[in-house]
Amino acid sequence: MKTFQILFIALTALAGCTKQAAVPVKQTIMADTTSKGNPGTYTYLALGDSYTIGQSVSQPESFPYQLTATLTSVKDTTLAPTIIATTGWTTQDLIDGIAAENISGKTYDFVTLLIGVNDQYQGISQATYRTNFTQLLNQAITFAKGDTSRVFVISIPDYGVTPFANGQDATIGPEIDAFNAINLQISTQAHVHYLNITDISREAATEPDLIAPDGLHPSGKMYGMWIQRLAPMVEARLKK
Repeated sequence: MKTFQILFIALTALAGCTKQAAVPVKQTIMADTTSKGNPGTYTYLALGDSYTIGQSVSQPESFPYQLTATLTSVKDTTLAPTIIATTGWTTQDLIDGIAAENISGKTYDFVTLLIGVNDQYQGISQATYRTNFTQLLNQAITFAKGDTSRVFVISIPDYGVTPFANGQDATIGPEIDAFNAINLQISTQAHVHYLNITDISREAATEPDLIAPDGLHPSGKMYGMWIQRLAPMVEARLKK
């Protein structure tokens, strides 16, 4: 499972599970990273990998931008997403990426964190993932002004049902579940919000239009299904 189609990935730059295919995306729409004195404007930090940048879909179809668009339409607010994510990033890569951004001391009105598929794909131990995910979640809470209710962890999708996996779901699926069990446990202990979208990702086994043209990543339609669950959670927090 860890070695199949590596050449394919490197040639097409489609897979979110390889560093060679990395496409850095660090987007800041608003220079100010806090909503100082303006209750109608919220700032948003999205941390992750290819699933956060929306590899192989247009920017408006990515889940951070669908989220901001949905919240704006519902609450008549303007959100400014700051995205720190790169295709192929592991938890350690994200830790390093955050450090490189020099945003220590900055805060945001809410934060999303989705990371771990590349740890699984690259054969990184679950113990290492646990340690790194804990560090990242603590950083996310700090960025969210120390308020755990402003942090939203999203589960890892199961790419085992995609054409890219070439029928390896019997192996990939249980491994994804094991990594998700870790991030769920840590998230629960930290009292942050946790959104399970893995079940949605598995619907792609029978609904091909939930997969992007690269045969691996979610389509804009699937990201929209995530937002149907995520937006009400974030909106409820912003109302307080």
